Parts: sequence; structure tokens; C-alpha cells
Amino acid sequence: MKLLLAAVFAFAAMSQPLTRINETGYPKLLAANKGKVLLVDFWATWCVPCRKEMPELVKLEAKLKAKGLALVTISADDVENEVQAKEFLAKTGVKSTAYLKAPKDDDAFVRAIDPKWGGELPALILYDKAGRKVKMWKGETPLSELEAAIGKLL
Repeated sequence: MKLLLAAVFAFAAMSQPLTRINETGYPKLLAANKGKVLLVDFWATWCVPCRKEMPELVKLEAKLKAKGLALVTISADDVENEVQAKEFLAKTGVKSTAYLKAPKDDDAFVRAIDPKWGGELPALILYDKAGRKVKMWKGETPLSELEAAIGKLL
């Protein structure tokens, strides 16, 4: 019975589209998470370092969620690859709201996130409880460095 229920919930999750986010929605996402230390992960299914990093981020969120950490994932996959993105998120145990990048203008989206960011993946951005950007990591990030930076904000 438990297996059947798990399958039903997994199917229901897979049938729901990822929440779309664009350059005007990103500041709203940040505002909605004020009061928490927020880690935003930009990733894609075709990005090998992203796939490697995601399970570690899920574990980190589970470890620090009670202290006030929130993880938000934003897939840079094309809309046509949304099913693969959702399958990967389910497989890695991501429980938080997941987004799919759907900008009106890709360059404007990247500039809205960080004018110094070229869009490379993976990218992690850490925000303090007031919603201020504390640090951005581009490329693979050592988990110990990430955890230390988060620990200072909790």
C-alpha cells in the first residue's frame, strides 16, 4: 500500500509543471523568502557538475532547514526538457519549490540576477535573512565552503 501511495504522489508531482520564473519574478521570489537564509541554485539536467552537486545541496538543506535555510532550485533547461528536469528533481529528493527559467529576455534575466554573471552553471547565490546578496559561486563549489558561509548567516 505504501508503495502504491508513493507512486501516486510521484505521478502527481510529475504531472505538475515547474513554476516558471522570469526577470520580473525573481525579485518577488527573493521578497517571499525574507526572514530565511536563502540559497538559490541555478542548474540544468545537461550540466554534469549541477547533477553532481544537487544531492549534496538537498542534504545540506535537510541539515540546516530547522535553523532557517531555504533552498530554491531554478532549472535552466529548455521548456521541452521540463519532464527530465522534474524527474531529476524527484530522483534527488528536492522537496522545495522548483522553478524553470522562462525569461522574456535571457540577457535581462541574467542581468537581473547578477550583472557580473555570464549565465554559467552551476551557479549558487546566497542571500541573508534581509534578502541581501551575500555571495555568488560560479562552477563547482566545495560543500565545506558553502556550509561555512551559510553557517555565518544562520
